[in-house]
Amino acid sequence: MNKDTLVRKFNKQASMYERNSRQRMLGMWRSRLLQDVHGKVLEVAVGAGANFPYYNRDTVDLTAVDFSPEMLNSARRMALELQLEVSFQEQDIETLELPERSFDCVVSTLSLCGYDDPLAVLNKMNRWCRPGGRICLLEHGISSNRLLGFTQHLVNPVARRISGCHFNRDMLQIVHDSEVEVVNTERYYGGMIHLIWAVST
Repeated sequence: MNKDTLVRKFNKQASMYERNSRQRMLGMWRSRLLQDVHGKVLEVAVGAGANFPYYNRDTVDLTAVDFSPEMLNSARRMALELQLEVSFQEQDIETLELPERSFDCVVSTLSLCGYDDPLAVLNKMNRWCRPGGRICLLEHGISSNRLLGFTQHLVNPVARRISGCHFNRDMLQIVHDSEVEVVNTERYYGGMIHLIWAVST
């Protein structure tokens, strides 16, 4: 999908993402993923700031990146309300260049479904994170249930056009194929939701 088209699609969805963020959608999983995150943190594809309530503002130095200006506007409002200091950047993660080994932790939630090359993005995260630093992922992918997985394959073309993301990616395999080192994984919701804790190499 053309990148400008994708940005416009996410701009239109920003208000929905903001509502979901305020309703603490997926809050239990976000909280579990981020409970021990600290130090200099990069959050890629920050969206409307849904993770912000789960960071410890006293121990996190947060940089947040997204290619959608409307998403960033929502995230700025969320940060202001929570009194969370955040450095925002409007950038495309797939073309973003950052100093290597400059973050203690990189966080991605529900973003790997949208990239043209998620493996390349994961390898960028690995380079941006200091050796042994944390990479924390909450992603959706193909279900471990065969019937659900078959349904995901069927609806994927329509879902891609409507939401801008792929419903049927094998997220665990993509992460295992990347340069990061997987430490722990958990699956929920019919095996479609993945919590993944990894470290950079």
